[in-house]
Amino acid sequence: MDNYIILKAVGLFKSYQTMAGKLDVLKGVDLEVKSGEMIAVVGASGVGKSTLLHILGTLDRPNAGELNINGKEVFNLDDKSLAGFRNKTIGFVFQFHHLLPEFTCQENLILPKLMAGEKKEQAGQKALELLEEMGLQDRRFHRPLELSGGEQQRLAVARALVNQPQVVLADEPTGNLDQKTAENLMELLLNLNKNKKQTFIIATHNLKLAKIADRIYEIKEGQAFLIDNLNN
Repeated sequence: MDNYIILKAVGLFKSYQTMAGKLDVLKGVDLEVKSGEMIAVVGASGVGKSTLLHILGTLDRPNAGELNINGKEVFNLDDKSLAGFRNKTIGFVFQFHHLLPEFTCQENLILPKLMAGEKKEQAGQKALELLEEMGLQDRRFHRPLELSGGEQQRLAVARALVNQPQVVLADEPTGNLDQKTAENLMELLLNLNKNKKQTFIIATHNLKLAKIADRIYEIKEGQAFLIDNLNN
């Protein structure tokens, strides 16, 4: 598969108004990701990793800058069109899962497919296939709160993949897991990246997770810097 540039951010700025005045978080971030790559985003707490991921995932708009995903300038879209693009093109994995507690595991995977316009029978079949791939087929009728932390996060990964997104964004995916469970999740993400050529952008404090990435960006002083060695 050709490793074309699937995501390119140019000059992203983001600031917020606080009680103390204007807070500049991102100050001209440039970043590009090739298809099939795993990119890690690291940096100290509060430097803007989550802010950057929210913008790359089109959950938030920058004050200035451009974002091109799969050949489309996404911030030229209106909010409704952007929501449709996001649902079909981008997957999300969050530290605290954000699963729907009132629905079963299978239903949590079916809903995004229905929102994308797929028929219920086809959505159910795809959901079951993903549950089997994640080792959760025996949990299909369980609700998220009946799962372990690791199982919940695997379900969150399955939900992120259910619409076959171009890019999956993960914000501290191992942050709420014990070491062994975190290592299992890292292995799962790596397998998806290598075997299915799934593109990942992962914001993390976990240096072991960052080191399995193809490239690492460090967010510092509002900008993104490519780094070669996490120990520097």
